[in-house]
Amino acid sequence: MTARFAVVGSGWRAGYFWRAAAGLDGLECVGAVVRSPRGLEVPTFPSLDDCVRRASPDFVVTAVPWPATPGVVRAAVAAGVPVLAETPPAPDLPGLRSLWADVGASPLVQVAEQYLLMPSHAARLALVRSGAIGVPTQVQVSSTHQYHAVSLMRGFLDAGRRPVRVQATRTTAPLVQPLDRDGWTDEAHPAPVTTTIATLDFGEGRSGVYDFTDNQWHNQLRFRRLLVRGSHGELRDDDVVRLTGPRTIVRSALTRRQTGYDLDLDGFDTDHISCGSDVLYRNPYVGRRWNDEEVAIATLLEQMAAWVADAGPPPYPLADGAHDHAVALAVDEALARGEAVTTEHEPWAG
Repeated sequence: MTARFAVVGSGWRAGYFWRAAAGLDGLECVGAVVRSPRGLEVPTFPSLDDCVRRASPDFVVTAVPWPATPGVVRAAVAAGVPVLAETPPAPDLPGLRSLWADVGASPLVQVAEQYLLMPSHAARLALVRSGAIGVPTQVQVSSTHQYHAVSLMRGFLDAGRRPVRVQATRTTAPLVQPLDRDGWTDEAHPAPVTTTIATLDFGEGRSGVYDFTDNQWHNQLRFRRLLVRGSHGELRDDDVVRLTGPRTIVRSALTRRQTGYDLDLDGFDTDHISCGSDVLYRNPYVGRRWNDEEVAIATLLEQMAAWVADAGPPPYPLADGAHDHAVALAVDEALARGEAVTTEHEPWAG
């Protein structure tokens, strides 16, 4: 049976979803809801109501600007259609609280948080959850911003949705920006760029360090770094050091088997990621030649389809997406106030 979904939006992000569906068996993108007619790779509809009436999607995905997302989520819930809301589900704290008040009790809303589904992070998470480094106590993220970074921290720490104490600082320094979302800029001269560093106390001895430089997603002059500290070892990117027995400290590497190099004629693809003889992650889409972002989005769509069909767990509940962004907003608040702030016990905390 094929699950059918529609995308609300037509921009850069929306394209990821219908392209992923085109490469998946059992998923079909039946169209996109757009404000004005235009030529897209999928059929278009002038409104969500029109799309639901004519195309009968099993769920919808939002890919619209931040301020528009809450309205689309409310409209989908009002229509009785499950919705996968792009991050963040609302732009600010009052918006998150208002959205929760309106749809928090609904069983229809999930959030499109994909970072823990990326192959590298999925493999690292499998290693940490195996107990290889003991109890995880701190996660340091320097790769992505705001709610995505918070999601990674909470996922590796299994931190839940309790109040978080946040301290933050911001500095400005020169940096060349050779790449942005559109590709090479051919810019050779440094310009002022801000870096935000924050510490997050999740309680019970668990903490996070947030380190993000503007445009770090695309600027290859800055490494992406992930550090997970545990009671019996530490994971640093793709290296792990751990205590395996009396007087025995072992260092191992997470290794990605990538096909298509040298005389490997199978084509360029990720096969699996392992640590020693243990395979931590297998690419479910071998043969499609997808990058990690595409793999994560395809995984998210399949999880959403399974959940809608009562054949799998919820991929990322609204409560988690709201909490991620509330904590991220506390970083900005700590910067503005110049002092530590603690998030409140919000209604979605449970």
